[in-house]
Amino acid sequence: MQENSDAKYVALLRGINLGKRNIRMDELRAVFIEPGFTSVQTVLASGNVIFASTKIPNSEKLQTALKQKFGFEIGVVLRSIAQLQTLMERQPFAKYEADKNTRFYAVFSSKSIGMPLPPHAALQEISTWLKLLKRNFLVAFRQKNGRSGAGMDGIEKLFKQQLITTRNWNTVEKILDKANS
Repeated sequence: MQENSDAKYVALLRGINLGKRNIRMDELRAVFIEPGFTSVQTVLASGNVIFASTKIPNSEKLQTALKQKFGFEIGVVLRSIAQLQTLMERQPFAKYEADKNTRFYAVFSSKSIGMPLPPHAALQEISTWLKLLKRNFLVAFRQKNGRSGAGMDGIEKLFKQQLITTRNWNTVEKILDKANS
């Protein structure tokens, strides 16, 4: 780990508490306390761990620790709380109206996306690609049935060569609220 001033981070875990991949939040927090992270908190049961560290955390080491503890692979995408705050301050969805058929998401990648999003048949349900950033992109879905599964599956297919994880925009707001309280 590189030295860093005491900063807050969020580990966005991929695919926990789905099917047989259930994890208790107290056990999850313990994995983050073990290497010396402080102020460890979970947000929802969908794999969001806020913590503070004087060193820049390493996602591969966290993935190894999680596999050792729980017995299965758990992808980890890290962001600083400052990075999430910057994303929030841009108000990327401000000009869009939410309704029962519209969903707003942030997709986080473990490495640079480094490509424009190509046309893809599985993404026809997605009405708006809002912004492609270096390691994040934001997307709004509008579907007549109010479901977002087909569009999310399309995103997974586009980025199958790298670790990505998706959060509803409301979850991003909750993470920031808890980190800043």
